[in-house]
Amino acid sequence: MSGSSVIMRAGCAIVVAAAALASPAAAEESVEGFSVSGAMRLRYEAIDGQARVGFNKSDDLVNLRTNVQAQYRKADIMVAVELYDSRVWGDRAGTPVSTNEVNALEPVQAYVTGTLRDLLGDGSKVTITAGRMMLNLGSRRLVAADDYRNTTNGYTGLKVDLSAAGGWKGSFIYTLPQIRSPDDLSDVRSAKVKLDKESFDLVLWGGQLSRAKVIGPATVELTYFHLGERDAPGRPTRDRSLDTFGGRVMLEPRPGQFDYEIEGFFQTGSVSISASPTAAHQRVAANFIHADAGFTFPGGWTPRLSIEYDRATGDKPGGKFGRFDTLFGMRRADLAPAGLYNALARTNIETVGVRFEAKPGQRIDWFAAYRPMWLAAREDSFSSTGVRDATGRSGDFAGHQLEGRIRYWFVPKRLQFEFDGVLLSKGRFLQDAPNATAGRWTRYASFNLLAIF
Repeated sequence: MSGSSVIMRAGCAIVVAAAALASPAAAEESVEGFSVSGAMRLRYEAIDGQARVGFNKSDDLVNLRTNVQAQYRKADIMVAVELYDSRVWGDRAGTPVSTNEVNALEPVQAYVTGTLRDLLGDGSKVTITAGRMMLNLGSRRLVAADDYRNTTNGYTGLKVDLSAAGGWKGSFIYTLPQIRSPDDLSDVRSAKVKLDKESFDLVLWGGQLSRAKVIGPATVELTYFHLGERDAPGRPTRDRSLDTFGGRVMLEPRPGQFDYEIEGFFQTGSVSISASPTAAHQRVAANFIHADAGFTFPGGWTPRLSIEYDRATGDKPGGKFGRFDTLFGMRRADLAPAGLYNALARTNIETVGVRFEAKPGQRIDWFAAYRPMWLAAREDSFSSTGVRDATGRSGDFAGHQLEGRIRYWFVPKRLQFEFDGVLLSKGRFLQDAPNATAGRWTRYASFNLLAIF
């Protein structure tokens, strides 16, 4: 079946479903504590002048992600199951397709949640969740359920959320991150149904503690996560043992006021120099910082203008391993879309950005951002492109990126259109490095239709 035929059929199905569900009678209902909800997202994306190494210079792809969740709630107890089905069409040899795009009929969530009230004093609340779950913690730069990507991240284990008097909040986890299956590329391309795995060969634990109004009206947050990884049968790894410490200070945007956010992480531990079972270990010393400051103008559009700075270290010759590992963090909110573009990640990058965003009405919002980009370590590969010059002679300027997004609700809270576009003008490094891809320009666009039921 051709990609255009898939788009037409899936798009018609989404529109018809959303229209049928748009009436109040079709809104999500709950019968004796039981409810069902879900979403379908259809995406067509195309790229020309691919910046990443090893893939087609020009490509396009059709993505369809469907998720359905069933919940049962009684008093302070809730049981939930959520099924994700992520597939693509139109891929060919050289198309970057992996379990980031395909994960068929996967029960990403299957958990039970219980809430204890006044355990830590009047007004306190402790919520305990056990099972398979999705996580979005803090800024989502380390632990997240990626939303732009066609598949998401799942975690199996235990999560404890607490809130107490004085503005205290916390989230603490002990989880086994789900390793998406299947492993074989041909099985991925054919969307073979195979349950994702979790084991004690990959463990993530730690948490975040925050308090509101610590520095004036600003919130302060402290973070620690440990990632432990080791080889498993048929799955060689870099044997990562990473401790990531960090903190964040944040003042939320408000009309007519300045706002800011500063977050930094330091990463230590050890990692193997390759996935070989006999590879030597290397000590880790990496770091990341994000800072932004903005002003939200008063008025119906609530436009916000902000300046952003991001720096994640790369690996330099000799000494400790310096490439920052963002663990399971999202990238779309700070850097750029994933999908066929996927050129920017929170590693070996330094960039300053200017962003303007606005919401002209209840149905529409948009933003535009510009950023020049450099390598934090010129001997390492730039971000997630795979482009590298081990001699460092290609310089450290990666290029200029201009991106934008517009979203419009055809049917409020039921049917949404989204367009994402990126224009990358490659700098000296992305043109002159020994394995750089051909051409000066990278152009990327995606058209998305989301139906919620």
